[in-house]
Amino acid sequence: MRYYARKLAFYLVAFWAAVTLNFFIPRLMPGNPVDILMAKLAQRGGTVDPAARRAYELLLGSGSDESLLSQYFAYLGTMFRGDLGVSVSSFPTPVSEIIADALPWTLVLVGIATFLSFALGVVLGTLVGWRRGTWLDSLVPATTVLAAVPYFWLALILVALLASGLGWFPLLGGYDVVLSPGWDLEFLGSAVYHGTLPALTIVLSSVGGWLLGMRNMMVSTTSEDYVLTAKAKGLRDSRIMIRYAARNAVLPSVAGFAISLGFVVAGSIITEQVFSYPGIGSKLLQAVQNNDYALMQGIFLVITVAVLGANLVVDLLYAVIDPRTRVSG
Repeated sequence: MRYYARKLAFYLVAFWAAVTLNFFIPRLMPGNPVDILMAKLAQRGGTVDPAARRAYELLLGSGSDESLLSQYFAYLGTMFRGDLGVSVSSFPTPVSEIIADALPWTLVLVGIATFLSFALGVVLGTLVGWRRGTWLDSLVPATTVLAAVPYFWLALILVALLASGLGWFPLLGGYDVVLSPGWDLEFLGSAVYHGTLPALTIVLSSVGGWLLGMRNMMVSTTSEDYVLTAKAKGLRDSRIMIRYAARNAVLPSVAGFAISLGFVVAGSIITEQVFSYPGIGSKLLQAVQNNDYALMQGIFLVITVAVLGANLVVDLLYAVIDPRTRVSG
C-alpha cells in the first residue's frame, strides 16, 4: 500500500509542476502576448472589447494589475472548470471544443497504430530472440532500416507508391468530404479507409524499435538460470518461451509502451501534416503558426495529463506483473 501511495503522491506533484510550467511559460515570452492576440482578433473581424482583453489577461497574465499569485489561482480555477480560453486561429471557437473535435481522430489513428506496432514488435522480437541465428534474424536489419528512414520521407514514399501511383488509398483527409461525421457505417468505413495509410506509416517506422528491444532482452533472458532449469525439466519449448523467457523479457518494453501511450494524444505531427489528417498534431502546428497561446496551452495540458496518467497506470500494473518492484520501490 505504501508503494502505491508514494507513486500517487509523486504523480500528483508532477502534475502540479506541469500545470505551473504551463502557466508561467507564456508569461516568460518576450513582448505582450495579449496585444498579439488582440491584433489577430481584429484582423479576423473579432470585437476587441475590454471583456475580451480581460479574459486573455486572466489566461496569459500579461498587462494585468493583479499579482502573479492571484493570476495563478485564477488560472487554476478556470482550468479546473474546463475553461481553456478561446482560440485565436479558430475564433471564436473555445479551445476545449477544438481539442474535443480533434482528439478522437488522433486517439483512434495513433492509438491503434501504436498498439499494433508494439504487439507486432514484441511477438516478432520474441520469436527472433528465441530462435537467434536462424533466417528470422534477417527481420532485424530490415525493420531497423525502416525505422532509420526519416519519418516524413517514409510517409511521402507511401503516398507516392500506394496512393498516387497505385490508387489504393486516398491522398489526404480523414474521411470523404461528401459525408457528414457520424456513427453510420458509411462514415466509419470512410474514416478507416482514409486512416489506413497514415497508420501503416506509423507502424512501419516504429515496429523496428520494439522488435530490436524485445529480441535483445530475449537473448539475455534465455541464458538465465530459471530458463535453463525449465529446459532441464523437459518442458515444452513454447511454454518456456512464453511463460518463462518472454514474460520477463517484455517488462522493459511495457514501460516504454506506457510512455508511447501517453504521447498518443500528442498525435503524429508529421504524419498528420503529410496526410492532412484532422488530428491534434495538426491543431498544435496550427496553433504554433498562429501564435495561438490559448490553444497551445490547452493541448500541452492534455498531453501532460495523458502522459502522467498512462505512466501511473503502467507503474501500478508493473507492480502486479513484477512484485519485486514493490519491494525495491
